[in-house]
Order: sequence, then structure tokens, then C-alpha cells
Amino acid sequence: MHPTLVNDGVIVRPLASGDVESLHAAVLESKEVVGRWMSWCHSEYAVHDAQEWIAHCRRNWDAGLDREFGIFDASSGEVLGCAGINQFNRVNNFANLGYWVRTSRVGKGVATAAVLSLARFAFGELRLSRIEIVVQVDNVASRRVAEKAGCRFEGIARNRILYRGQCRDAALYSLIPGDIEVPGINR
Repeated sequence: MHPTLVNDGVIVRPLASGDVESLHAAVLESKEVVGRWMSWCHSEYAVHDAQEWIAHCRRNWDAGLDREFGIFDASSGEVLGCAGINQFNRVNNFANLGYWVRTSRVGKGVATAAVLSLARFAFGELRLSRIEIVVQVDNVASRRVAEKAGCRFEGIARNRILYRGQCRDAALYSLIPGDIEVPGINR
């Protein structure tokens, strides 16, 4: 099942082949800001890279692996960024939740709306017992999103993120089903 999640004027759904150009434009617009935290976001990011990412996401969906989504403006359909549930730990029933938002839409609640939609999906549909948001310590904007979404700060994990070949410390946040309202699950 490929869901479409709607929250606060933001649509979160799997990327499709028709999203290539809009995704490519969002990445290039964001290379200075997002590129500081995510090494895949750089000025050489090509249309082919966007095509490959979408194909990769679709293969993972079909294989029952990572659940990657595009974030879209509900009015225009423009790609506002991406978010995903990945790095599943099947033994302990949790996963990572990651996100990025195009530079022109940062600070407008887009990431928070997407995080809440995906958290509800993770708990309600995937039946996860925990999600983690792990961001570089200095990534203040992403940390604020986690906090606004109701995540609990659990501490600084040493050498938790590999960025451009170097280990970096990361802020670790978590959500469990009782932290947010999830339809179909008792709080």
C-alpha cells in the first residue's frame, strides 16, 4: 500500500516518476543549507540523481524495506522536500525518521507536519514501538522540528553520524505511540 498522508496543507506520499523535475529543483535550491548536513545534497545533483532516487525508493517499497516519501504543497503539488522511515531495527521494533525541506519553505511548519504524519503512519500502519530522529548536534533547525513534533531529547550520541567520511556526534530524539495522538491506538 502506498499511502497519501495529509496534514496542515502538506501532502506526504511516495515519490513518482512525474516528480523528478520538481525534486531536482528542490534539491538544487537547497544545496547550501541542506548540503551542510546531508552529503548527497550538492551542486552537481543532476536530474539523473533524482530519477535514481525515485527508482531506489520504489524498489524499497516493493521489497518491504525503507518507506521514503516526498513532501508536497497541497495547493500547488510542488515538492517541498522529502522524509522517510528507514534503518529499521526489526528485533526491537523501531526505525529512524529523517527529513529535509527546501530552503524557501524552511520555518513554515512543513517539516513538523511531515514528521507528525509519518510518526502516525509508523505507529498506526507499521506498528513500530519507537521512532528515532538523529541529527548532527549543530543542526539547530532539524532539532527544533523534532522538539515541535513532540519528540523527547534523549542525549548526545558520540560518533553517531558519518558525514563526508567523518564521524560526527548527533542529538538523539525519540517518539513512542503514547507521545502523540495516533488514530486507532489508545493513548
